[in-house]
Amino acid sequence: MDVKEEPRYIQIYKDILANIQSGSYALDSCLPTEHELSKHYGVSRPTVRQALSILSREGYIDKRKRRGTVVTQPKIQQAFASGVQSFEVDMAKEGHSVSSTVLLFRTQKADAQVAEQLSLDSDEEVYKLVRLRYVDEQPNVFVESYVPCRYYPGLDAYDFNHQSLYQAMAELGPAVTRATRYLELQKADATTAALLDMTPHDAVYYFTGLAFTKDNQAVEFSHITYRGESNRFCFEIRDLPPLS
Repeated sequence: MDVKEEPRYIQIYKDILANIQSGSYALDSCLPTEHELSKHYGVSRPTVRQALSILSREGYIDKRKRRGTVVTQPKIQQAFASGVQSFEVDMAKEGHSVSSTVLLFRTQKADAQVAEQLSLDSDEEVYKLVRLRYVDEQPNVFVESYVPCRYYPGLDAYDFNHQSLYQAMAELGPAVTRATRYLELQKADATTAALLDMTPHDAVYYFTGLAFTKDNQAVEFSHITYRGESNRFCFEIRDLPPLS
């Protein structure tokens, strides 16, 4: 059976990508111009553009005024339409390593906002869990979670430096089956910037979230802050109405 040869632009894309990943084209360095690449590979400039277009979509390069085509760090893709699962599982699917540092874990009285979001009495106890999540050893996400104590007695026995919050909740009480998240673009304050190794006022993705059980009981209220320059988000839209 004949094996078709890959299109030339795919071969060029793979060769340039290999050079980026090996460090031959270093981060923040400029690629050769389209003209230089077309001469190097013996192809037309439109063929080179096809290869560069793929690299650009995947986040490996960026065209900049006055500099040309610059090698960049691909952004970490977060998918919010594939179901409720742990951050570790999401990142593993994308080929990233993940670790966590617990900055605070305690029980406290629910404040007005937390009580309202979780439908609790104002004097009810909640767990407050604050974590810094690392992706490929770089600080990437700052997470503040509130969970009602009444549904998950014993949650404070878990070590969330190494264990998943949602997995622990499922072991102790009703499992999380769905979540809603609300996205805003904000500027990092001094504390957030220090934690995420950013400059104050750099852009961040800020989410507020609610996680629910199968009985539609809200069991986690969260504030989640992602580094703006390191992440991108994929929202899958389903069941679109037919075009009229």
